[in-house]
Amino acid sequence: MRRITMKCRVGKTLLALFMLAAGQAALAADVLGVACETPPPMHCAEGDCAAKTAMPGNVTEPDSGRQYFLDYPCDLQPGEEIVFVLNIHGAGSIANWQRHYFPASDYKEEYRLVVATPSAAGSASMGSGSGVRVWTPQTDDAYLQAITEQVTETFGADNIKSFWLAGHSQGGMTSRRLVCSEFFADKVDGMLSLSGGRIGQAPFVANFGPPLADGSPPPSRPRSSAEETLPGCDFSHIFAIGEYEIESLPDSSPWAERYQCEARNHTQVVDTRPGWVYDTARAGYPVWGREPAPGTADVYEYPACSDNRVVADVVRLDKGHTEGLEPEITQRILELMVSAKGGKLQASAQ
Repeated sequence: MRRITMKCRVGKTLLALFMLAAGQAALAADVLGVACETPPPMHCAEGDCAAKTAMPGNVTEPDSGRQYFLDYPCDLQPGEEIVFVLNIHGAGSIANWQRHYFPASDYKEEYRLVVATPSAAGSASMGSGSGVRVWTPQTDDAYLQAITEQVTETFGADNIKSFWLAGHSQGGMTSRRLVCSEFFADKVDGMLSLSGGRIGQAPFVANFGPPLADGSPPPSRPRSSAEETLPGCDFSHIFAIGEYEIESLPDSSPWAERYQCEARNHTQVVDTRPGWVYDTARAGYPVWGREPAPGTADVYEYPACSDNRVVADVVRLDKGHTEGLEPEITQRILELMVSAKGGKLQASAQ
């Protein structure tokens, strides 16, 4: 009799777990037709990144017919708050490379993230070479707006705790162009620039850029003398850069001054594992980037900012422009992002 009772209890427990898993799977399948997976779908494993990063996406934006990647917590519950990240690649790149360069989707459960990662349709000539994929207002602004609307409608504006633009290189410059635009100004709570320019410039080194065909540094570029105009809307700002990309990091921030933050504090993050991706065709020139490796990053945070804003700089030591972010520094950046003030989209839902 005791054995039968135990078997019944085990059976009921297994049935309950099965029903719970089935319920979560059903919930996952209802999110724009994407069945949730952890690790995320089309994710690199050792040695297969080249094939998988060419994949265009798992969701179609209906107005344009263009695909993008959507990643979200597999245990997401109805009405649960999330942080929405629009993850924007750099010039010459593509969505699934960016998805591995800044692998926020690897931590979607831990930080309750919904991450949309699109590909640009614009093209521009870079030097004497052929055109490369870039973000342009004519080809891409309406598309990025439509993705934002699709994600917001799907998960509910009142459930989006905060909304961040995260852009690498030209994607960071695009984020800077968009963040205070008419469409995004009352929606975006934070901007993460990944080697895409700092508010309060950190000048690039003179020989910044991809190496020449023989692997030597590119020609020196004249330093910009244009005066910086600060953005006119409110948002948190995190800047991350490879040590070899810039002349030096300024020891102050006009964005921190705007929010009356206290003097910056310094910590270090040590990674024992490498990031996922790099520029396989042009690796070797330290400014541009080498093969992925473990590393250490300096984190400079300006604490106690007014309005609960976050202002921080991250310098990845012994790194260049294209080495994907390592696990620990990715998580430290995500911790800063989710700690910042949000609420713009929630306010719009009232």
